[in-house]
Amino acid sequence: MTATAAFRNGRLHTRLLLLIGLTLVAVCTALAFTAVFVQRAYLLGDLDDRVETAAARLHPGPTNDLSFLTDGGHPDGMLAARLDDGGGILAAGVVRQDASPRALTDAQRTALADVGTDGATHTASVPGLGTYRITVAENAGVRVLAGLPTADVQHMIRGMLAVEAAVAAAGLAVAGGICAVVVRRQLRPLARVAATAAEVSRAPDVTGLTRVRIGDTDPASEAGQVGAALNRMIDHVESATLARRHSEERMRRFLADASHELRTPLASIAGYAELMNHGPGRIEPVLAWRRVSAESARMTGLVEDLLLLARLDEGRPLHSTEVDVAALVAEAVWDARTAGSGHDWQLELGLDDTPLALGDEAGLRQVVANLLANARMHTPAGTRVVAAVECAHDRCVVRVRDDGPGIPPALLPTVFDRFTRADTSRTRSAPHDGGSGLGLAIVAAIVAAHGGHIEVESEPGRTEFTVRLPRAVPLPGGRSADAAVGQRVCGH
Repeated sequence: MTATAAFRNGRLHTRLLLLIGLTLVAVCTALAFTAVFVQRAYLLGDLDDRVETAAARLHPGPTNDLSFLTDGGHPDGMLAARLDDGGGILAAGVVRQDASPRALTDAQRTALADVGTDGATHTASVPGLGTYRITVAENAGVRVLAGLPTADVQHMIRGMLAVEAAVAAAGLAVAGGICAVVVRRQLRPLARVAATAAEVSRAPDVTGLTRVRIGDTDPASEAGQVGAALNRMIDHVESATLARRHSEERMRRFLADASHELRTPLASIAGYAELMNHGPGRIEPVLAWRRVSAESARMTGLVEDLLLLARLDEGRPLHSTEVDVAALVAEAVWDARTAGSGHDWQLELGLDDTPLALGDEAGLRQVVANLLANARMHTPAGTRVVAAVECAHDRCVVRVRDDGPGIPPALLPTVFDRFTRADTSRTRSAPHDGGSGLGLAIVAAIVAAHGGHIEVESEPGRTEFTVRLPRAVPLPGGRSADAAVGQRVCGH
């Protein structure tokens, strides 16, 4: 893993832990404050009940002194006072354990004078004694004031707060440790994915790249989804690179073959022109011009084939119309019989309906013509060549088979590649009798442009090319296949 990746991974760990820690702190703080608030309210309510009970137990006598505090049963630290009708303090004191009540000072009496006489419980701070919860009650027509200190309640609340804080801190520490372990464990696959990505980025070659291991590509986890996505990306990169290399290799081979094919007729033309320049005695002008014309026609045909392949590679739209495949094949067989009388040409039509294909008629005619020409050039005289047309569901099927020697097995996988010939050498014994190696490549390109498919099967004594083309809707008027084909064939 690179330093940058490790740094980013560490920052991710820190952020996750910080987020989890802040969440836990917020939750624990909220729980602690809620618990303290509830407990404080409960304790103060209990204290208020005891204050009211203490006030109800005060029974002042006829004298304005503290004699009513001498009765037993009063809690230590309790404040008590006798009030007049206007709320003024006539006598006030504080109960002491194992001692007589002590009278309050003027400052303490002044602090009690501010307590309301509405019967509710109030909080007051008494100098020298602390904070008290105080209420005013009326017993036997006499107003009395009673109060109990809140020191015990406050001490209990502070103790509970300290305990809860300690428990919360311990819980946070344990939870933080567990979260740290869990987060780091969960992020280990992500760290391994990052390490794989770093290794791939440093690879000098984009083939045979390292993949994320299967255990780190589980789609049930986020890290597994990242690992699976990285593996898919690496697969795409390798596939694209191999395809580009294959394309570059094909382009180099294409340029070399095209250069060779163009150089041969150009060399012939230059040679005959040089002989003519040396005088008519070296070669007959008619023969020279005849050879120059032949080589020019050959070069023109090659250039036209290359231009056709280039247009098909660009994906230019074809002129589409309804094509009667049976009639087209019949005409092609008739033309092949005229061009190669040494072969046995046969036509088979196994049709139940008119085999209409939607496409470019000239292109489809070239497909059939090239397949028949391929059979004529690569089989000896006397070979039977059969062109068959069939209708299969939504496809028009054209088959061209012969009983010649067949295609060499080593050549069969590349038979539709450009400049592929049975003789792989760059010099042929009879260059004018063979093709340029583009015929079947043009066939495959035209069929693919029509959305069709071509395949070949070959063995000694049987070679069959099968072309499947999408069918079009029947011709208007409902003409039958036999009538349509019969009209075209009888014309020959």
